[in-house]
Amino acid sequence: MKFDVTAYKTRTARLAFDDIDFGAFAGEPLDPATLRCLRYMHDIEFHTVCYLRDLLLTPAHRDPDITTFLTFWSFEEFWHGEAIAAVLDAHGELSGQARVLAVRKRLGWKDKVGPISHTLSSAAVGPDYVAVHMTWGAINEWCTQAGYAQLSSKAGHPVLTELLQRIMRQEGRHIDFYSSEAARRLADSRKAQRLTRFALRHFWKPVGSGVVPLAETAFLIDHLFGGDDGLALAERIDRRVDRLPGLDGLGLCIKAREEMVQVNRRSAAHLVNS
Repeated sequence: MKFDVTAYKTRTARLAFDDIDFGAFAGEPLDPATLRCLRYMHDIEFHTVCYLRDLLLTPAHRDPDITTFLTFWSFEEFWHGEAIAAVLDAHGELSGQARVLAVRKRLGWKDKVGPISHTLSSAAVGPDYVAVHMTWGAINEWCTQAGYAQLSSKAGHPVLTELLQRIMRQEGRHIDFYSSEAARRLADSRKAQRLTRFALRHFWKPVGSGVVPLAETAFLIDHLFGGDDGLALAERIDRRVDRLPGLDGLGLCIKAREEMVQVNRRSAAHLVNS
């Protein structure tokens, strides 16, 4: 079923968090592992506008439904970053504009080359390139929502849980858009299926890879998805990918999970032995 962009416009809004009691963290602070994950999530939510920049360099900018959705998607993701920034701020952590600036400066040449590669690739491939982005977006949103759910469960902090549940409700609408667009575009074109399958198999990495250091990605994946419950979530996401036309059997999340868990545990062992 096609996503109703008009209805989405009427529901989109700044994430409501003014009533959240961030002062509660003073008496019951979050554990170091949860804060480390939140720093990661903060940086990626605020990086959404850069993903938007790259997407608009492709034929996606010609589709008014896509550009309408992306306008509000970027707005909502910005406020997700602001909400997480408030949690970090309550713990005396660097957050907001100062942290965002540091992340973008650290990217260096990657930030300059990215838009060029998207422009050239989409020019060579044509409209089917949009299917890659829509599918990529669906997988990333599935992973993001699962990550928030896992963090809420592991942290067990009622204030954080309430905030993350609000974020997850908005992420659910983002999932609906990307997954419906991906399914429709893949069903309409065998070329889009082949192109998307190739791109995912060779280039897809967990959301945030390349924006934050590898060690941070590996830690987050191991912390949130390293156990049996995390494995079950990764398998569930892979089954959702399997149901998209032409994409069965990729096993993206299971492979990424295994790789990142190994990276993190090798890193931890090295620190212990050094």
